[in-house]
Amino acid sequence: MRIRTDDEVYRVDAVWLGPPKATFPWRARYVAWGIGSVVFLFILTILRNVGIGLFWSFSWGMVATIAITMFICSRISHERPLGAVLAMWVREVTAPREIIEGIGGAASAAQVRVRSELPRRRPRGRKRNNGYREVSGVRTR
Repeated sequence: MRIRTDDEVYRVDAVWLGPPKATFPWRARYVAWGIGSVVFLFILTILRNVGIGLFWSFSWGMVATIAITMFICSRISHERPLGAVLAMWVREVTAPREIIEGIGGAASAAQVRVRSELPRRRPRGRKRNNGYREVSGVRTR
């Protein structure tokens, strides 16, 4: 018994080759034309606002559009559509990250107490009093 899958439906790529009897020499999916149009307008806007001339912004815009569209379309397929890829990208960018900065800043010697006298060794057998002295049964500093 053979089980037929629906892979054959997706194997057919929805491509537009151009008008009948005057097709383009390349294949591009419908989604690539849509992505390319949006990317070209975006890049052209950026290049014109930077101050690059119309001819150079158009030519470099076409080169950048082809490169970016090829990059984007290599990441999407019928199993992973553009909406899913964009949602995944937004979630990756906005995900909470571990804080790797130290809290408190640089170490400073401002909190270190400095005494004018040098510490002396205590005689053996004497207990430490933690800076307190005992006056008539009451511990004071």
